[in-house]
Amino acid sequence: MRTIRIGSGAGYSGDRIEPAVELAEHGNIQYLGFECLAERTIALAQGEKLRDPNAGFDPLLGARMRAVLGICARKKIRIITNMGAANPVAAAKATAEIARGLGLHGLRIAAVTGDDVLEEVQRGGYALLERLGSVASLGERIRSANAYLGLAPIVEALRGGADVVITGRVGDPAIFTAPLVHEFGWAMDDWDRLGKGTVVGHLLECAGQVTGGYFADPGYKDVAGLARLGFPIAEVNEDGNCTITKVAGSGGRISVATCTEQLLYELLDPAAYLQPDVTADFSEVQFKELARDRIAVSGATGRARPGTLKVSVGYLDSFIGEGQISYAGTGAAARGRLALEIVAERLKLTGVQTTETRFELIGVNALNSAMHADPPEVRIRVAGRTETMDEAIRIGNEVETLYTNGPAGGGGAWKSARQIVAVVSTLIPQDKVHPSVSYETA
Repeated sequence: MRTIRIGSGAGYSGDRIEPAVELAEHGNIQYLGFECLAERTIALAQGEKLRDPNAGFDPLLGARMRAVLGICARKKIRIITNMGAANPVAAAKATAEIARGLGLHGLRIAAVTGDDVLEEVQRGGYALLERLGSVASLGERIRSANAYLGLAPIVEALRGGADVVITGRVGDPAIFTAPLVHEFGWAMDDWDRLGKGTVVGHLLECAGQVTGGYFADPGYKDVAGLARLGFPIAEVNEDGNCTITKVAGSGGRISVATCTEQLLYELLDPAAYLQPDVTADFSEVQFKELARDRIAVSGATGRARPGTLKVSVGYLDSFIGEGQISYAGTGAAARGRLALEIVAERLKLTGVQTTETRFELIGVNALNSAMHADPPEVRIRVAGRTETMDEAIRIGNEVETLYTNGPAGGGGAWKSARQIVAVVSTLIPQDKVHPSVSYETA
């Protein structure tokens, strides 16, 4: 039975680049996927696009493409990525320019668009999922609204001869499931195979997490070679069953445990993992170790897709002001507590308006509310949510004044103030979303 080998070259926007090069050089793969788009990333990218119509795609797109395009062209490896973010067309143009600069002429680069549904959700009375109100109630604070597209436009691009497919918002597994639909000719209502393809994509989408990166816990779950962690490869046959592996000799570990943890990652209902193309059922998935770093995956099924698509709505929420400073030596924690008390009182005395504040001793109570034994060094952190940038700036300034107006021995002060882009969700009928594919040629 014919198999396809798909490599995962990135699990988030800032991920390492060398593992993708290793996959292209030594992974014997036919496809290389880069999953680089988190929930807020596209809202931030939309802001970049508003400032510059030629921007709005992943800032590491150029570096990644320069690293792998030559190898992939030579080995006929096709690249699929959501690094287009808010501007897939500009990303495709940039990639074509990089290819020409590398002397790679004739490459066909596809841009998948249609996920931007801002105008539709603003006028359609769409209810928010996480809180009361509608999308329209966010008013002028809305920055972006992007629907999770399915795999169909990626398949269209592959059938159109694309060597590189660049999307905006798509379901994360679609990047890895689309090649299977294309290569094996699966029908778009073959729910069981689409369910199997979705589990492949879900295992690959976070790259180094399934090869032991996020899994590692010294003394409990030891993983060797994390500094040169290898990224995963899926060997998938026509029935959708697969084996997860990695390049021989690369760092990390693939085991039943690493695959199980990744399977459960961001999974609400294992029997109903809602995707644009299928409702996948992972409840009967089984893992079997075939050899070291080779795990067979079977048992996924699926049923009809939902009638709606999730939309991530990015909006300007508030501002965050923050300040930090460190104390060390005898009585470090006591001095840190005094510093926090001083800042809290100063914010009241000077009338800084906040809607939420945090006063933390990092290493003592920043993550756990219970106070622990006094450590030999602490770092305080004060953060506050405000309605204006001016108010946010004042929070960090008050922490900085502890240098000369607070407990002895403070050092390494740091402050920041920034605007917060938040994300909420809504649902949109699938028939309101119209993906399209355009092409650039190097």
